[in-house]
Amino acid sequence: MTTLQRRNTEKNDSQKRQESMRNYVGRGGASSSLAKPKTISTSTYIKRNDVFTSKRPIKSTEFRRFYDRGDLPLQVSFTGATRKVAWKVDIEKLDYHHYLPIFFDGLREKEEPYKFLSLQGTKDLLSEGGQKILPVVPQLIIPIKEALNTKDREIVCTMLKVLQLLVNSAEHIGEALVPYYRQILPVFNYFKNNNRNLGDRIDYSQQKGTNLGDLIEETLEIFELTGGDDAFINIKYMIPVYESHVLK
Repeated sequence: MTTLQRRNTEKNDSQKRQESMRNYVGRGGASSSLAKPKTISTSTYIKRNDVFTSKRPIKSTEFRRFYDRGDLPLQVSFTGATRKVAWKVDIEKLDYHHYLPIFFDGLREKEEPYKFLSLQGTKDLLSEGGQKILPVVPQLIIPIKEALNTKDREIVCTMLKVLQLLVNSAEHIGEALVPYYRQILPVFNYFKNNNRNLGDRIDYSQQKGTNLGDLIEETLEIFELTGGDDAFINIKYMIPVYESHVLK
């Protein structure tokens, strides 16, 4: 064997040893690694479920459907620059079993004139209803629940204010709501501590009554005061962090 053939044989053996050793050497962590990084699809990331940002789509309301058909006895009236609700019939003659759930359903509206008419109409019905309201309470639970479950801050704030008016509109309504706390209060539990930390700045939402945390605390206090003996224990069951305002 010539010297040249011997060198070629040694070179081939050296290359074979290097190739065999590559199978036992890891690729990661070395700055000189030629391995291509794995591509991670963005669709594999789990989307964070944040109750304060995630909202359910708002379905079309029965109030809008009835109003567009001309089946509701009210319209917008302008006195100068002030908007008012003009009723076409006497409110005392209305069938509350029919109309009050429709107006409560309209509280999910964010477009005009539906938003204004449903809210003002609900306030008028509650202020004039008296004892007509109590028998209708079971029919109001579904529209109340649907409004709260939208998780839209504006709609939730509106419904909280209306709930305060509802329990104060006549006797025993607060007690009538207690069996339905399990349907109403879950969203309260999500938003209860949702107050804005603005430091030294002024929170104008407190002046406007649109601070969710404060509104929820006020509403729960009214529920406890008007809900009878079983109100607190049922509120506490659904919202463990709630502290009684009656027992203080």
